[in-house]
Amino acid sequence: MLHLSASCRYYLYRPAVNMRKSFDGLTGIVRNELKSDPLNAAIFIFLNRRRNQVKLLLWEGDGFSLYHKRLEKGSYELPAVYDQQLAVTIESDQLLLLLKGISLRHIRRRKRYQHRSEIVDNQAVGNGTVAAF
Repeated sequence: MLHLSASCRYYLYRPAVNMRKSFDGLTGIVRNELKSDPLNAAIFIFLNRRRNQVKLLLWEGDGFSLYHKRLEKGSYELPAVYDQQLAVTIESDQLLLLLKGISLRHIRRRKRYQHRSEIVDNQAVGNGTVAAF
């Protein structure tokens, strides 16, 4: 069973990915294109061109886990981003909404307190290839 934690970081890779890629191919994307470490306890999210399949890659301390879901009908929605970043950071609840098929464009968040360290954590990561959502 997939468990999403608010304390974990989630990186949505925006370009389409060949879903035949498995552990090695997806970790290669994380290392070479995102310039990130796949062992950093983050979850990396990949979608195919038709956006009817999603893979989540995560390191669990003793090995990688891969969650793969294929929709029989419909597609996943990418969050609206107005720059050409390779990946965006999303929150656990945004990932859950994406997986449930709820449009992220129509979700409005009410103002909440956010601790300063959380704001810094959501800034760009690596060499400018990952942006905050």
